[in-house]
Amino acid sequence: MILDWPKMYKEKLTDAHTALAKIRRGARIFIASACGEPQLLVQTLLDMARMFADVEIIHFLDLGLTDYTSDIYTAHFRHNALFIGENARAAIQAGRADYTPIFLSEVPLLMQRGSMPIDVALITVSPPDMNGYVSLGISVDITKTAAQTASYVVAEVNTNMPRTLGDSFMHVSEISAFVENNAPLLEFVQKSPDNIAQSIGQLIADLIDNESTIQTGVGKIPNSVFPYLKNKKDLGVHTETFNDGLIDLIESGVVTCRKKSLHPGKVVASFCMGTRRLYEYINNNPLFEFRPCQYVNDPYIIAQNDRMVSINSALTVDLTGQVCSDSLGFEFYSGIGGQVDFVRGSAMSKRGKSIMVLPSTTEDGSISRIVPYLSPGSGVVVTRGDIHYVVTEYGIAYVHGKSIRDRAMMLINIAHPKFRDELLEAAKRQGYIYRDQTLPVVLYPKEYEINWVDKKSTTLFFRPVRATDERAIQDLIYDLPEQDVYTRFFHNLKSFSHKVAMPLAAIDYNDKMAIAAVIGKEEPESREKIVAIGHYVNDPKTRYAEVAFTTHQDWQNRGIGTFLLQYLIRIAKGKNITGFTADVLSRNHPMMRVFSKSGYPMTTHLDMGVYELKIDFTDAAETN
Repeated sequence: MILDWPKMYKEKLTDAHTALAKIRRGARIFIASACGEPQLLVQTLLDMARMFADVEIIHFLDLGLTDYTSDIYTAHFRHNALFIGENARAAIQAGRADYTPIFLSEVPLLMQRGSMPIDVALITVSPPDMNGYVSLGISVDITKTAAQTASYVVAEVNTNMPRTLGDSFMHVSEISAFVENNAPLLEFVQKSPDNIAQSIGQLIADLIDNESTIQTGVGKIPNSVFPYLKNKKDLGVHTETFNDGLIDLIESGVVTCRKKSLHPGKVVASFCMGTRRLYEYINNNPLFEFRPCQYVNDPYIIAQNDRMVSINSALTVDLTGQVCSDSLGFEFYSGIGGQVDFVRGSAMSKRGKSIMVLPSTTEDGSISRIVPYLSPGSGVVVTRGDIHYVVTEYGIAYVHGKSIRDRAMMLINIAHPKFRDELLEAAKRQGYIYRDQTLPVVLYPKEYEINWVDKKSTTLFFRPVRATDERAIQDLIYDLPEQDVYTRFFHNLKSFSHKVAMPLAAIDYNDKMAIAAVIGKEEPESREKIVAIGHYVNDPKTRYAEVAFTTHQDWQNRGIGTFLLQYLIRIAKGKNITGFTADVLSRNHPMMRVFSKSGYPMTTHLDMGVYELKIDFTDAAETN
């Protein structure tokens, strides 16, 4: 401890021009990240541009409020973006600036090992405390490492910079020069989520369990989940960044961090971007622990959080599960950032979940963001092996450990409806799926999803069958004893091939409807299992639908068949179907009992050991 730090501070205090005049030509300068940018130092650097030549400026997540990438500074500054901000995007695409693709967790290693030596660090800090320590406040991330490895450190001291707690401090003795500036900190206001983002946010919320620890990447779509978490309990936060939306979750008692397995009671982050409200909220607040991203973004650290949930956005996802999130073809758009760090960390976490989100189309709706293949130049940020959940406004696909055929079908099912046919045809051309594969022409009717408790107090999830259920239906049939197969199909099946199973899965949800009883819904990491299925096929001429049921032997005599019949009747009546018909072997007494409980008049005709049943929904003498 240096006791006379006030004297040291006073001796190092100077003006911005004097502090920056010591920078040599050809130096590599690091500028603090995002809203922690030292505004006076950066503006003075631009004003002094003629004094410099071939200076490399390294920046992570530049908010686009400076213009050192413009043509007039080309001879003086060369920008090297570790994550591409708005103002650097055009310069990089024009070749006037550089982009270094790198995992955020590994940026500090580049600096420490000398692969990216830092000559000068320009940072923003809080005023010194009583012991002579300044806080890096809202920008600890890679800023602390850059400042620790730089030969020359200039700190812009701003009374508006909150004093954040954690591994965020530097002593006055570690800093070369101080410049005071009390301008308001840069603010970042997250755009309000549109209808598509809201739909995605609701789906994401369904995947988050109580006591989960969450991470949200930059952007309105990952952050769209916040309003839909209000009914969750004891959530924790371990994230590289956050914004004002987190305050509401904390004040409502949703985020408590009490149940975290790592750093309980603490919101762990490396930087934040928001408004003055956020900056005042985190000031000296022991709930928040800011640490360098070398720690926060370390996948092995992230994985120590049980139920870790990472939520990050993609630009495009191809039918094999490759994620592009940093470029549009040959044009670099953003960067890798911490996305892969958290994807891998959450995947390794006990009961963790890695979620990639994207709208199904571009903003104008003209281009699908689920694509047959990535366009030339597009970078694979998250690989086929890393991908777990993919969410669009049309649903959730869990593709980890799934075959290319399964992945393609799942991703087509959450693509925008107007692009599904061409995606299906592309998948056929590329050999990913069966050449005779079909898809429903209408959207999946989520309104028919329902939970129900059977006679043994077991909760089952009932939902409409999807085209991707083909294999699960085959598994159900192959699991049946020979006697049950004969009872259901009136002959012994030697195989239940794709050609037989596909029509049961690829239904239209109108004249063809099928409802499956599913177990394993809460744990998609282990394949869902269909234990019963009821379906009908309507004859448009008569408006009577032929109905049939199949139930796994372990789930029989639990009331499932009766429930399925009642539920299919309710759906059929909503579609103006007049009634049901069925053929039942005379010895199939359990199925006859199910039909007798329909609640509607039933007529039967016995022919060659088979009952021909007819149930009329329109008869005025309904008994239910």
